Amino acid sequence: MYYKFSGFTQKLTGAAPTAAFSPQGLKQGLPAESPTMIFATPTKMVSEAGSTVEYLGTNKVPDLQKFFQTSDGVPVHLKRGYPDRLLYRTTMALTVGGVVYCLVALYIAAQPNKK
Repeated sequence: MYYKFSGFTQKLTGAAPTAAFSPQGLKQGLPAESPTMIFATPTKMVSEAGSTVEYLGTNKVPDLQKFFQTSDGVPVHLKRGYPDRLLYRTTMALTVGGVVYCLVALYIAAQPNKK
């Protein structure tokens, strides 16, 4: 006897041999489609460009490596100037504010109820 999983009852049910060997989400006879490229999408189709492919933009990694590896006394997380300082100070303010809030909430919760 052959069995297959019933999506309706969520149990194994008896089935014909052909149904048992055809799982529910798979359909026979449909051609497989090639997945689309997500990262580094070329500006031309590979067949049009031949053996070389042009990519959008340029490689900025070497320039950024030089920029971040200069020893000018500024920490890496503040190298880009004002936006980094703003993000760092906002993060520190939220952290200190959260700690103060937790301590105040703990202090209030520890007080006996006065009626």
